[in-house]
Amino acid sequence: MTQKISKEVQSVFDAFPVDAQKKLMQIRQLIFDAAAQDDTIGEVTETLKWGEPAYLTEETGSGSTIRLGYKDKTPDSVDVYLNCQTTLIKDIKLLHSGELVCEDNRVIRIPLAEPLPEDALIDCLTMALKYHHNRKARESGLL
Repeated sequence: MTQKISKEVQSVFDAFPVDAQKKLMQIRQLIFDAAAQDDTIGEVTETLKWGEPAYLTEETGSGSTIRLGYKDKTPDSVDVYLNCQTTLIKDIKLLHSGELVCEDNRVIRIPLAEPLPEDALIDCLTMALKYHHNRKARESGLL
């Protein structure tokens, strides 16, 4: 199901080059698909943070913020930013090292010229959208 997008967020997507915009809109849809597949995530709020589309689990508080971006200095890719204060990128590198390119402790870089690695990416997005929920479960011995 396609999610309604605000004029403010749409204007940011519209400012990206067409190839980047298409890839980022696919990733945006995967975020909403991941949330729809897991009741613990709840509704995802779409907003702007640092001028970029951002996705939060305000309703449940289950996850960590996901931001989407495109940078002129890396024109052949788009970025999925995760909170650098989490273990998400470290965990993603362990689980999906051959499928996803992770840089530093905050970004998944998605090449524009390659097909979207949907299965790996939806797994990573779900991990981010459930980060706090899963951390609490681990701390209480439930995971």
